[in-house]
Amino acid sequence: MGVTAQVNTPATPKPSNADIKFEKNSHDYGTVKYGADASYEFKFTNTGTEPLVINACERSCGCTTPTCPKEPILPGKSSIVKVSYDTKRPGPINKTVTIKSNAKCGEVKITITGTVEAQPVEEPFPTEKKENNGTPLAK
Repeated sequence: MGVTAQVNTPATPKPSNADIKFEKNSHDYGTVKYGADASYEFKFTNTGTEPLVINACERSCGCTTPTCPKEPILPGKSSIVKVSYDTKRPGPINKTVTIKSNAKCGEVKITITGTVEAQPVEEPFPTEKKENNGTPLAK
């Protein structure tokens, strides 16, 4: 009497023939005013032979908001990843967004850099310069 054993091995995922190529992998905003719009659209193309599916757009911090396409990108077609930065955080910008997809490379990192100016300080009421005795100074 013979015993036959069947071993189930998981199927190896078929390598994808989708590929992603960005026109630019980084953008420098330069100096940005506090509270101003700081958004940039990174254009990319599917240079592969199968549809490109973006699975995730992961930001390096909560001050950066990426918006990625939800629909597959057909071979030869282009789309954008929009990256916005919260400019109510003064100081240097050096942030990364990681794009995860079914492309041959698996993931691509895009970077934004720049500097946000400090928030302007406003006087609540204009003041008039006066002498010690309270008399306004001549202009």
